[in-house]
Amino acid sequence: MEKKQSGTGTDTDSVTKKVPFLNRIDLSSPDIHQSVSLLKQACLDSGIFYVINHGISEELMEEVFEQNKNFFGLPLSEKMKVLRNEKHRGYTPLFDEILDPDNQVHGDLKEGYYIGVEVPEDDPKAEKPFYGPNVWPSDDILPGWRHTMEKYHLEALEVARAIARIIALALDLEADFFDKPEILGQPLALLRLLKYPGQISDPSNGLYGAGAHTDYGLITLLATDDVYGLQICKDKYAQPQVWEFIAPLKGAFIVNLGDMLERWSNCLFKSTLHRVLGNGQERYSIAYFVEPSYDCLVECLPTCKSAKNPPKFPPVMYGDYLGQRYKDTHIDLNVYNKLQS
Repeated sequence: MEKKQSGTGTDTDSVTKKVPFLNRIDLSSPDIHQSVSLLKQACLDSGIFYVINHGISEELMEEVFEQNKNFFGLPLSEKMKVLRNEKHRGYTPLFDEILDPDNQVHGDLKEGYYIGVEVPEDDPKAEKPFYGPNVWPSDDILPGWRHTMEKYHLEALEVARAIARIIALALDLEADFFDKPEILGQPLALLRLLKYPGQISDPSNGLYGAGAHTDYGLITLLATDDVYGLQICKDKYAQPQVWEFIAPLKGAFIVNLGDMLERWSNCLFKSTLHRVLGNGQERYSIAYFVEPSYDCLVECLPTCKSAKNPPKFPPVMYGDYLGQRYKDTHIDLNVYNKLQS
């Protein structure tokens, strides 16, 4: 799949509109038919929706945000001790990632922290890219930080699996289709903590909190504070592109679709082009990238193709796709090694 661009040169060929209405998928609702209908409508329209009553306690959500702030409040020297490694675990400094190089004058104005599925070093899977032990700040520096993040990671994965079952039904599949070991049974799921500093973005001059991009996997679960910043573009191929702010909703996840769901569904459901604009306020968010396993072969679903609608993409090994996308968007780690030597 080609990388989605937000235009050419600078962002002068775009329009910003008011916040759209988004469907709310209630995971506590016993009416599965209504949930499937609301989700399918959202996926066909905008590729983004809210998930409410997801089962993660308000206390845990607040603790994760508090611990998020605690980490990013550390001196840079402390944060650099847990710099991301080749397995994409750990801290990503300002400008480490550039998601839309055709339009950005430098990398994204955000800090991040990757936490993946914990895989011990002596596990054979740890030899593969993206698998291995996580990198953790010292418990002396941030007491309870690791425990909070591990608990949240596990609970967010269960929410993701519940949403994936509704997506499967919306695609006329068996509800447990995405529960297979190679998909969400043993996923690559990545938790990423994010902080956007209190600076104002200027798209006309190529300055963004996060450049325009689509996510790579199945879906993304995003929890945010109450500061606006996230925008989506429903039609990523339109010129001019129309960008719409997405309102934060306390206690809810904002869920958007990734590239693999676009491939699986043969473009019935399209991955969501989005970006982040800073408005002068610090902004914290917590992204949970729901990724299939490294060895998952993603190919058009049987319910999404026909003689008149053949597959639009060749099959792809997810690990190959993911590795290339990270290589394209992140600074080479050797740059940091040279700076620290």
